[in-house]
Amino acid sequence: MSDSRADADPTAEVLVDQNGVLAQATAPQAPPPDLTAAAFFDVDNTLVQGSSLVHFARGLAARKYFTYGDLARFGYAQAKFQLTGKENSDDVAEGRRKALAFIEGRQTSELAELGEEIFDEIIADKLWSGTRALAQMHLDAGQQVWLVTATPYELAATIAKKLGLTGALGTVAESVDGVFTGRLVGEILHGAGKAHAVRSLAIREGLNLKRCTAYSDSYNDVPMLSLVGTAVAINPDGALRDLARQRGWEIRDFRTARKAARIGVPSALALGAVGGALAAVVSRRDGN
Repeated sequence: MSDSRADADPTAEVLVDQNGVLAQATAPQAPPPDLTAAAFFDVDNTLVQGSSLVHFARGLAARKYFTYGDLARFGYAQAKFQLTGKENSDDVAEGRRKALAFIEGRQTSELAELGEEIFDEIIADKLWSGTRALAQMHLDAGQQVWLVTATPYELAATIAKKLGLTGALGTVAESVDGVFTGRLVGEILHGAGKAHAVRSLAIREGLNLKRCTAYSDSYNDVPMLSLVGTAVAINPDGALRDLARQRGWEIRDFRTARKAARIGVPSALALGAVGGALAAVVSRRDGN
């Protein structure tokens, strides 16, 4: 006679009731993949409060990688960003230039390790919980979730990894034999560059952009937002808020205690995610 424990489903939890009878509680299964839909999230002020690069710089300053005077200069652009809600292209370019100068000659593995440490110490507490929940909604629907940001790729990839997301598209710093050269590969991933990167990813992954969703706080990301079927303005700057209202895009603002303003009822966002999950289920059943 076979042992019921040996015959048990390896994915199931074995339980014993008060009478000593064995029972099985099957572990929750991952959702079926929704192969043609994905969500794309900007990072700074969309997923992370303020600038992820400045938070990273704070962690580096605490480790004596540079002075707090250097950090104050980083903080000037950050203060403008938080007060105005606008991402200035010149500030972005200058910040990335300083970052490249800092990493020149350093090991790529060193930056990856520092990114993980500083995420746990600082960045994790700066996440917008509402945006994190939106990302999880797409994951629960079996969809890919990508970060798309001007932030250096290594830091963006660390954030994606820590949150269990599919991956990240970020500004790529050149490295040779595991050492940063201080030069970029291509351009800073900003503005129209994000739309180009998303389009290339969609081709590679077989995504239908009309079934995809994009999230951003910045008017600079209108090219990416306009590329997908569902655009959502998160904590938008004034220009993006106005455009979102004109185009009927959903608006969610997590900066205040009041409920986020939503354009369109019921939410196209929620319907898209749920509909995608249902489509994947039907597809799987039809294939059986």
